Formats: sequence, C-alpha cells, structure tokens
Amino acid sequence: MRQFSRLLATLAALIVLSTAVAQAASESGTHAWSADHLTLRTGPGLAYDVTGEIAADLAIKVLRCEELWCLVDGPGGRGWTTKQYVVFGLTSTDWPGGVNPNYPEGGSICFYSGTNYTGSELCMSTGRVIKDLALLGIDNGFASVRVLGASAAACRDRDFQSYCERIIADQPALHPYLRRALSSIRVY
Repeated sequence: MRQFSRLLATLAALIVLSTAVAQAASESGTHAWSADHLTLRTGPGLAYDVTGEIAADLAIKVLRCEELWCLVDGPGGRGWTTKQYVVFGLTSTDWPGGVNPNYPEGGSICFYSGTNYTGSELCMSTGRVIKDLALLGIDNGFASVRVLGASAAACRDRDFQSYCERIIADQPALHPYLRRALSSIRVY
C-alpha cells in the first residue's frame, strides 16, 4: 500500500509538472528566426550571466524587445539576446526577404477591417508612412488588403518592428502574423 501511495504521489507530481511546462510553452510571442548563433543571458546586457545558446537559422519566439535586446524562447532555452541577430519574417533571410526589383511602385493600397475586402477601409497613396496606427485609433484592425498599383511594408509593431511583410498583391486575408495585428505601414 505504501508503494501505491508513493506511485500516486509521483504521478500527481508529473501531471503538475507537465501542465506547468505546457503553460510556459503556450506563452504568446512573435515568430522570428536566429540569423546567427544567439547567446542567451539572464537580462538585457553583456553584464548578465549566460543561460544558453540557440544555433543560427532556427525558428524562435520573441517574447518582448527593448532597444537593443530581445527576450527569446527557442531550441536551446529562454533568455535575452542581442536584437541584431533576430530576424522577423517568414524565413531567416533578413527582411524584406531578399531583393525583388519588380515590387510595384506608384498608385495606392487599401486595407480593410474584414476579410475579403469588407468592413471599413484605409486607402493610402505612394509615400504615406504611418509608424504607429494606434495614434490614429486603428491599431490591430485590418484583415485584408487590396493593391492598386503600389506596394507596402506592413509590420506587426510600431516603428516597423517585429514581423514585417512586403505586400505586392491583393490578400483577401492577411497573413496570420499580420491579420488584426498590423501596427505600421509604409506605401511605395
């Protein structure tokens, strides 16, 4: 009977531990890549202790950033690393993901609050730059985009931070990283 009680206690501890690990892994963050070998630290700076490493060219999750440092989670652990080796994009290639000399320029682009070009719209012409849509009261409010001769840089966070995408064609539903998460736009 004593061994059975010990077994039950061990199983209960394992269940609690696995639940805690699952909750920690489910913390929200922004998808990114390690552009180079990342050294993880306990805080944002070289004075903090090293806690782990993440190899180059791996998918990571960015939990938050400061001016020069980001708190990341990935294969190799969780910790602070220098922002210069964190790439926010679909691939580990530095944004905008390579050179494409055929990006459309001139014209306009319209963002819509609903998918399939429905709901309220914000149309902008070439040269328009909005570094923070929150200042206009429309942060995180767009779900689709229609391109009318222009192209746009669209980013999750203000000041063109976090995940960014160069929009060159109509999208009846924005990429999941941008849908209802768009905070800065530059129209070309």
